[in-house]
Amino acid sequence: MTGVTVRAPAKINLQLAVGPLREDGYHDLVTVFQAVSLYDEVTAATVDGPGEDVVLVSGEGAESVPAGPDNLALKAATALAQVAGLSPDPDGHLEITIRKRIPVAAGLAGGSADAAAALVACNELWQAGLSLEQLSGIAAGVGSDVAFSLLGGTAVGQGRGEQLSPALASGEYHWVLAVADGQLSTPAVYRMLDQLRAAKSVPDAAAGPGALDNTLMTALRAGEPGAVGRALSNDLQAPALALFPALRKTLNAGQELGALAAIVAGSGPTCVFLAADADRAVDLAAALAGAGVCRAVARASGPVPGVTIVANGLS
Repeated sequence: MTGVTVRAPAKINLQLAVGPLREDGYHDLVTVFQAVSLYDEVTAATVDGPGEDVVLVSGEGAESVPAGPDNLALKAATALAQVAGLSPDPDGHLEITIRKRIPVAAGLAGGSADAAAALVACNELWQAGLSLEQLSGIAAGVGSDVAFSLLGGTAVGQGRGEQLSPALASGEYHWVLAVADGQLSTPAVYRMLDQLRAAKSVPDAAAGPGALDNTLMTALRAGEPGAVGRALSNDLQAPALALFPALRKTLNAGQELGALAAIVAGSGPTCVFLAADADRAVDLAAALAGAGVCRAVARASGPVPGVTIVANGLS
């Protein structure tokens, strides 16, 4: 059996502005992504003998990850094979092994990270020779956040989030992630946002998602964590809190314990806290773990690169 192992980072949204519901069921977004040092590890391998392609999942939330055709990593591999014009191998089949550390359905794009990882690993495994630009094109068709997982760093996303441009971010940012005891469906959070807007419970999006926050971009360029913290925003926070009210207690606890800022990650339910530096992140993580307001706590820093190859059994 030959295989390629890669790792893919989680993401957080420093800004997430959501436009009105489109006719195709999606929403236009203006978002600022940052990749952080919490990783899933994915191995793509060719297994001798005929059979169906399979996905094996272990680690954080493995029981909630589909192992069949609905798995995003397998969808990504299938899309790659189609674009590259590769025929099924009669003498072997694909085995994708996912070792999860990114929580599932937590607003951190773990499934998208796995899909991006599968694209890079299978491109190498099959020696397809596709460029990053070509992989990004495939990624956009697989899922809204998959292209960013390939790119990593800090980037501005538009459209559904798949239209990316790198953003200048100076310095290193230290985050504490409070993982909730439960999950939230991203489509359900968007539906709740639409309902809250219809009921005038939150501001309407008017014609579009709004503009990129220049205050946030200036703070990122300057590398000022305090200013970045004051500029964090997420239109999905209100609907996430409506569906998962216990998150208010988590957010309040982090702020009381000294976080520069507290925000729901993406569609939630993970809560993310910005710390002034690495030492304060350690202290904040310990305090949150002892406060009993979440299931688990993790520390991460960013920005970090996108998907990277860590082992190549072909060489």
